[in-house]
Amino acid sequence: MDTIKTYQKIVIKIGSSSLTHDSGLIDLWKMEQLVKQIANLYNSGRDIIIVSSGAIAAGMGKLKFANRPLEISEKQAAAAIGQSVLMHMYDKFFSEFGLTVAQILLTKDDMASDKRRSHCIHALDRLIEHRIIPIVNENDVVAVDEIKVGDNDTLSAEVCVMADFDLLVILSDIDGVYTKDPNRHPDARLIPSIGSLQALNEITASDTSSTVGTGGMITKFNAAKILHTFNKDMLIVNASTKNILNQCFDGVATGTVFKFSSHKEG
Repeated sequence: MDTIKTYQKIVIKIGSSSLTHDSGLIDLWKMEQLVKQIANLYNSGRDIIIVSSGAIAAGMGKLKFANRPLEISEKQAAAAIGQSVLMHMYDKFFSEFGLTVAQILLTKDDMASDKRRSHCIHALDRLIEHRIIPIVNENDVVAVDEIKVGDNDTLSAEVCVMADFDLLVILSDIDGVYTKDPNRHPDARLIPSIGSLQALNEITASDTSSTVGTGGMITKFNAAKILHTFNKDMLIVNASTKNILNQCFDGVATGTVFKFSSHKEG
């Protein structure tokens, strides 16, 4: 885990459960603490892209929905309302540290089309060059099944590849990858490191049980497989752990690292 602190180009994926109360409303304390840590990493000279869930969850709160909507039109309405709430809060918190953010909304078509993908890459490059933090989310208002990525674990891996960044950090509601489901098996052990596709395929993953999110361990494994193809690394950590990002980049052992590159301590 000590090599984590040497990465300089990092995509940070923030899941819905890392940003919201169970009610679906934005948890301002959680959000502020994550932003503070990201700002600290950014000020250390690192380039950072955020892939943030939470638009539909934030919209759920505004619309007084008790559960995640099932109808596409209801999801679109929640996303349309929630995305503006989400970006307003990111802008407010980051501006307190003198940092500027930019919104990027993507669909699968944006990354599948060579021309549109190229435009996305150029936009990301310019924002990073101007020391702006891009905040990426799927465009849930227009992304029906045919053009939908489906989950932000996959989207964050695609963004990491597209921007040619070195490391994807997934902030989750679990400490990392376990030998068994820790919610059902008290003897489950945390796996600190996964270094090959074979080792990854030997682990049984479970799907999501979250009321506000769409990602589970399966989607995280799919993200790891995308990164493996391009020799990029990934780290899964628990967002609720105090100062988790600072701990990671101080070299403190935590979470599960997927080591697919030749990145070495420098």
